[in-house]
Amino acid sequence: MEFKGKAHVVGDHIDTDAIIPARFLVTTNTKELGKNCFEGLEPGWVKRVAPGDILVAGENFGCGSSREHAPLAILGAGISVVLAKSYARIFYRNAFNMGLLLLELGEDIQKINAGDELIIDVPGGIMNNLTTGQHITFHPVPEFMMNMLAGGGLVEYVKRKVG
Repeated sequence: MEFKGKAHVVGDHIDTDAIIPARFLVTTNTKELGKNCFEGLEPGWVKRVAPGDILVAGENFGCGSSREHAPLAILGAGISVVLAKSYARIFYRNAFNMGLLLLELGEDIQKINAGDELIIDVPGGIMNNLTTGQHITFHPVPEFMMNMLAGGGLVEYVKRKVG
């Protein structure tokens, strides 16, 4: 599994209300939620995102309330992978359950700037920054979680296993 796209950088302690404000929680439609992704942080943010782009966040990304809509909004905005220094525990689990890949880069996250072109080799555990020429390694995602992501998240994964 490989991802290539432009980096969109947000800061530390971005909570789920900044990702998708409560006023937009009237649907679970991923595309509709995506239209309002990060409206609580920067109105119009999603207009700069192209399908396949990569979200880069700081420390404790996804803190705040347990809101399954937040990873859905990120997916609906066209982002399929998030890189961060660290994640809030419940957001981490919700993201994988909804089919959003999260990778933790620790302090190396500071080596990525907005607009950098990135290639992420998930099985190889390496992120290449085409803009700067830097290479960052990360811990691989466990196989069962990759299988869950490939199946579209937890619900679809369980349906396949049971059905």
